[in-house]
Amino acid sequence: MTPAARLQAAIEVLTEIEKSAKPADSVASLYFKQRRYIGAKDRRAIADVIWRVLRRQARLDWWLEHLDHPERPNAEGKGGARARVLADMSLEGIAFDPELFRGQHSAYAPEPPERRVMDMLLASKSPFHRDMPPHVKGEYPQWLTPRLSALYGDRLDAEMGAMRDEAPLDLRVNTVKADRGQAIKALAKEGIKSELTPLSPLGLRLFSRVPLVQVQAWRDGLIEVQDEGSQLVALLTGPKPGQAVVDYCAGAGGKTLALAAAMENKGRLVACDVAEWRVDRAGDRLRRAGIHNVTKRVISGEADKWIKRSAASFDRVLVDAPCTGTGTWRRNPDAKWQLGEKDLMELVIRQGAILDSAARLTKPGGRLVYATCSILREENEDRIEVFLASHPEYKVVPVPELWAELVGSPCPVDGPYLRLSPLSHGTDGFFAAVLERNPA
Repeated sequence: MTPAARLQAAIEVLTEIEKSAKPADSVASLYFKQRRYIGAKDRRAIADVIWRVLRRQARLDWWLEHLDHPERPNAEGKGGARARVLADMSLEGIAFDPELFRGQHSAYAPEPPERRVMDMLLASKSPFHRDMPPHVKGEYPQWLTPRLSALYGDRLDAEMGAMRDEAPLDLRVNTVKADRGQAIKALAKEGIKSELTPLSPLGLRLFSRVPLVQVQAWRDGLIEVQDEGSQLVALLTGPKPGQAVVDYCAGAGGKTLALAAAMENKGRLVACDVAEWRVDRAGDRLRRAGIHNVTKRVISGEADKWIKRSAASFDRVLVDAPCTGTGTWRRNPDAKWQLGEKDLMELVIRQGAILDSAARLTKPGGRLVYATCSILREENEDRIEVFLASHPEYKVVPVPELWAELVGSPCPVDGPYLRLSPLSHGTDGFFAAVLERNPA
């Protein structure tokens, strides 16, 4: 593809992302799938532009408004994909070139008012400006400012700045098939350099993008993609071989795989979800990993009859609750602009109902682990406080008391809960609480 065609493709994908309710990576994947003629090198170049624009969206929109761009997004942030891409190009130090706007598959050339904005941005050499408000510099919705300020205090700018950055690729070694040393060697044979994650004893970190589906170590089931924070949540669940364990909101099975490996394929592990298509997606991953102690179950919701029949029958219950995903903004920068306060309030209610339902499954003396990939207190500490007020049979087991036995690395927190962030721990934003049911 020509540079002009790449530029236009980035504009087209960003326009489709804005129109769709699907995640940006799904929209981009479909776009490329429908255009098989776009090679890997071109896809990478186009994707670089797309994700850079998404990570800079608030700042780009501020500049476009500040400089009175004629095609700037509207008050709701809609429209303006072309203006954002051209603004990003200028901020990257790429001067106007007529060749970028010639050819059958090129964007139309900017008019003089647009050129004026592009030239000013080129001269600025920075996506930041001293007059930008904190939520613009930090790339987060303005309505979250009071909540984030209360959470982080004077660390707010630094914490949210870390969330702007692209996340590294974390892998979990599948101990059913390999240890970390063997996985490192297998990756090295394919020219892939990896580093040990500092907190998870099962993790490897890559600092460059790798098409894992083409990597033999992945095909052989030696490794799985899983953020280090997510690995720690699974480790804190503490399943043992031979136990009965349930992954209550299993989704596509990332934590299910980690739990099964910890159980050494021994015992009973039930992976539940309300969406059949998500449960089905886990099948290929389980087979590749060599896991065979998992039963997949589609449940109708918190009132499902299976939950009533299975009450008090599991040693460990993991609730990886549906949430705002605010802790994953490094990987999903588009998600923040689709999130509203109403969404948060609805999720809080749902999380409470899910936690109440899943708690019925825990045996006396067993443990219930509640986790989210959210940084918001309403979805985390507040949910645990409300739960404990109505469930006196449960108590919090402080994370530092469990860490040495279940994880083994230096414990990164001193409070009762696991709360992780990109700035402080190099992981996605995660929360986990370990609750224990009183013995009978």
